[in-house]
Amino acid sequence: MNEQINNLIEYPKKGILSKDIVKNDRLNITLFCMAKRTDMSEHTSIKPGFIYVIEGKGVFNLEGKEITMSSGVFIYMNENAIHSLRANENTSFILALTN
Repeated sequence: MNEQINNLIEYPKKGILSKDIVKNDRLNITLFCMAKRTDMSEHTSIKPGFIYVIEGKGVFNLEGKEITMSSGVFIYMNENAIHSLRANENTSFILALTN
């Protein structure tokens, strides 16, 4: 896929909209668009990966450490890392998981 990521961003009125960008047996890249005041509860991933914030403001909690989400922030996560997040305003980010 060759696409301007910013052209794929669309915010729901409530909740989270996700779009697969790349999905194969080695790599999973997803665009997440979170409506303001949306929470994603604590969870883990069995794969290592990273978050890259495109736009918006929020708080990412990674194993008890709060990280301010804003444009350009990069967050690396080991597999099985406990994390959660809250979008304080409309927030979009890329999640990339590898095998």
